[in-house]
Amino acid sequence: MVENRPFLNFLAHLVLILGVTIVVFPVYVAFIASSHGPNDFLSGVVPLTPGSHIIENYSTMLSSGMTSSGAPPIGPMMINSLIMAVGVAVGKIAISILSAFAIVYFRFPFRTLAFWMIFITLMLPVEVRIVPTYKVVADLGMLNNYGGLIIPLIASATATFLFRQFFLTVPDELMEAARVDGAGPMKFFRDILLPLSITNIAALFIILFVLGWNQYLWPLIITTDQSYYTVVMGIQRMAAVADAEPRWNLVMAAVILAALPPVLVIVAMQRLFVKGLVETEK
Repeated sequence: MVENRPFLNFLAHLVLILGVTIVVFPVYVAFIASSHGPNDFLSGVVPLTPGSHIIENYSTMLSSGMTSSGAPPIGPMMINSLIMAVGVAVGKIAISILSAFAIVYFRFPFRTLAFWMIFITLMLPVEVRIVPTYKVVADLGMLNNYGGLIIPLIASATATFLFRQFFLTVPDELMEAARVDGAGPMKFFRDILLPLSITNIAALFIILFVLGWNQYLWPLIITTDQSYYTVVMGIQRMAAVADAEPRWNLVMAAVILAALPPVLVIVAMQRLFVKGLVETEK
């Protein structure tokens, strides 16, 4: 077994390199495509070496966009996506952590039933909820605004379940000590549970931020005003041109720009994210 260890290490590194290559190669191709002119794609083959139009392509997407395809400049769309992603992540975490706190630490009738009713919503496909949710949002006059983009998406059974499971691991002695010190429920929540939950909150924030950033179906349904387009909607409009070939160099430039904010969030919060996923003892 000891004699085979160098070979096993080599094989493990080879598999790791292969996996990273498979993941990174499409991003590399998109970046290379974003550096070429539109005529470089007429042959149907994507070049694998950088082109000379990178500054021109990115400047076009940031300044004017592709108005012929109904896509405004990507800057305002990225701001809309950022507002939506942050709003969805913060809203989901706030509602989920409070609901989990109530389910674990408050004694009220049908407490377990309430939790399982929340959990059962995971079994409902998004498509089942789209039409009634749209009807409610339209009746409330929330089409083409940030409230309509964010509020219907902030409930999360998954986050509630995760916070509930974590709160169940918190020793009861902490709650008893808080009671002896005269701390009320909200003070116990604010001074003890929240600090203990920082890593979990960070890990969930990253996941929910990326989820909100990549939302496509819901913004597409409730948004008709260009000033509220999200970046994913804009990319779809650029690629789905009716009477002309898509300008793939500009589409790929938009894709690269759209991928930057989630990557920056993950890199900035990487340590908390990993700690929140693997830490089991508090």
